Amino acid sequence: MRIETPSGPIRLAANLKWLFTELPFEERFDAAAQAGFRAVEFPSPYALAPSRVRRLLDAAGLEQVLVNTPAGPAGSATAAGAAYVPGAREEFRAGVERALEYAAVLGTRVVHVMAGVRPQDSDPDAAFAGYVANIAWAADRARGSGVRLALEAINRRDQPGYGLASMETAAAVAQAVDPETVGVLFDVYHAQVSGGNVIERFETLRTAVAHVQIADNPGRGEPGTGEIAYARVLERIAGSGYPGWVGCEYEPASGTAEGLVWTKGLYR
Repeated sequence: MRIETPSGPIRLAANLKWLFTELPFEERFDAAAQAGFRAVEFPSPYALAPSRVRRLLDAAGLEQVLVNTPAGPAGSATAAGAAYVPGAREEFRAGVERALEYAAVLGTRVVHVMAGVRPQDSDPDAAFAGYVANIAWAADRARGSGVRLALEAINRRDQPGYGLASMETAAAVAQAVDPETVGVLFDVYHAQVSGGNVIERFETLRTAVAHVQIADNPGRGEPGTGEIAYARVLERIAGSGYPGWVGCEYEPASGTAEGLVWTKGLYR
């Protein structure tokens, strides 16, 4: 799905964890295609064999643009990711390998490496050093594969204790490790909640941005349901030369199809 802004087009990808949830998961691919999407993203394909996901994508004529590294079981120390969790190195490495295997089959070019929640009893400096070492190892595994790793900072209101403190920290880690292989997942919703200045921060981080996701605030609904000036934000993203997809990672206020009217009226 494309939106034409005054500064150029924006390509939207449907996040199948958040959109079309009225349907069973495997039916969401066709629904996304019928709604006009040409690409999808979702965090966890791992309940299905990669060949099965590939067939679903091909049947619907869709591109898979992003997956996450696997999360641990609900309630575990790694339920939000393993990269920042001391003592979880082997789980982290196995997860990276699995994500890269799926990305190869699905043709996915971006893998979001989930940081996870830093245990309260861990040393902050040691945990950060371990995180950087983990990202460096993952970059070595991804280098030359055509996959770019994306680091996302999740706001502390929604995820207290999340290890990666800010998008700016994510960019610093990417720069220190390998900026060609590692970049920033710029989530507009998390940026707004964790300090605002969305356009200025995007333009400052632009060369590090590997992927963009959107939702409005408050409520995490579709653009137009909250305070974020999405007409301006998307116009500036389009004008920046960002070449990637923009993932619709929002919770529709009253159904997915009804919520997609925002894509028609934003620049009317």
